[in-house]
Parts: sequence; structure tokens; C-alpha cells
Amino acid sequence: QVQLVESGGGLVQPGGSLRLSCAASGSIASIKGWYRQAPGKQRDLVASFTSSGRTNYADSVKGRFAISRDNAKNTVYLQMNSLKPEDTAVYYCKASIWPYDYWGQGTQVTVSS
Repeated sequence: QVQLVESGGGLVQPGGSLRLSCAASGSIASIKGWYRQAPGKQRDLVASFTSSGRTNYADSVKGRFAISRDNAKNTVYLQMNSLKPEDTAVYYCKASIWPYDYWGQGTQVTVSS
């Protein structure tokens, strides 16, 4: 089992930046990526680590977002640049330890002028 705590969300103007953090109670090797859910919409993948150690991004965030990890701090990050109003959502990180998925409580990101 793993517990995840997201942080770093907030209100930012269009074009601004935020860095989200996902702290894990155990090894972060189980953390698969970041997802987001806007009101009335399904939860979608934003960025993830592939099984080969590469990174994968939704088309809508490519070139603007970057996922990274710090093993020493048991933390996975999502650097978000050039934010747009359509990036407004609750952002979640997900860990997977077969056969279960684990989610944090989410952190709200609001992009508005």
C-alpha cells in the first residue's frame, strides 16, 4: 500500500507557472503519473512514466508540462508552464501496485485572470 499527498496547486494567471508535488509514503517507483479532472469531465492522463523509464504527455500539454522524480525525497513533480484557462482542474497523482491503483486527494489548479 502507498499513500500519496499532492500539493502546489493554486490560482495563477494565464501564461504563469506552477510546480505540483506528489509525496509518497513509500517508494515512488509505483507512481505512474499525473491525471486531472475538470468539473463535469472524466479524469484524464496528463503525464506519465513509461515502463522503459521515458515520459509520456497528453497532446494538450506537450512542450508546456514536465514530469520528474526525486527518489531521495520520495516525490514526483509536475512542472507546468504557459498555463491556460483550460488547464483548470483538480490534479491527482496515481500509484499502481498490482492489482490496485492508489490516488491522492488532489490539488486544485485554477488558471484565470
